[in-house]
Amino acid sequence: MNKKEIRWFPMRVTYNRELKLKERLELLNIETFLPLKQQFVVYGGRKRLEMIPAVHNLLFVHSSREVLTNLKLTEEEFSPLRYMMYRPIDKTLNREILTINDREMENFIRVASLTDDRVMFLDYQKVAEKVGKRVVISDGDFAGIEGVVLRVDKNRRVVIKLDGVAAVALAFVPSAYLKFVGDGV
Repeated sequence: MNKKEIRWFPMRVTYNRELKLKERLELLNIETFLPLKQQFVVYGGRKRLEMIPAVHNLLFVHSSREVLTNLKLTEEEFSPLRYMMYRPIDKTLNREILTINDREMENFIRVASLTDDRVMFLDYQKVAEKVGKRVVISDGDFAGIEGVVLRVDKNRRVVIKLDGVAAVALAFVPSAYLKFVGDGV
């Protein structure tokens, strides 16, 4: 990978500083994405509905490896950012920094940016090995979204997976809106 090539980097953020680092990166005109969800939080005995990170310790950054590495090395406030690594099955191969292509990230952002009950964030490990049929949604609010049909909580769902990183499922998509493409994934 070219160190100057702009890519989406899924990055681990230590100590739940996702929101703070997102704001700071955006001040530097670096695009980020942080999936959020609504959740009731109790403060002093009172419940309040708040937006919190849907996947803790994860922030997506759209930049070059060169810029990110430079920030991490020269600015102390960016030291909590950690590259996520791809671990090949063959132990003789080197680990590589995970990146996500723009098309996959666009699909993920369109779905994961919703904060209502139409989406469910999944534990990636539970769906990582599941195989399903690849689909494109042809109509409705999610037209153009690509995903995989999987069984989640005893129901068929369209799941958008970012390999090795995260997964989000749509609560309901009518069968008539699904166009099957290719074999399994």
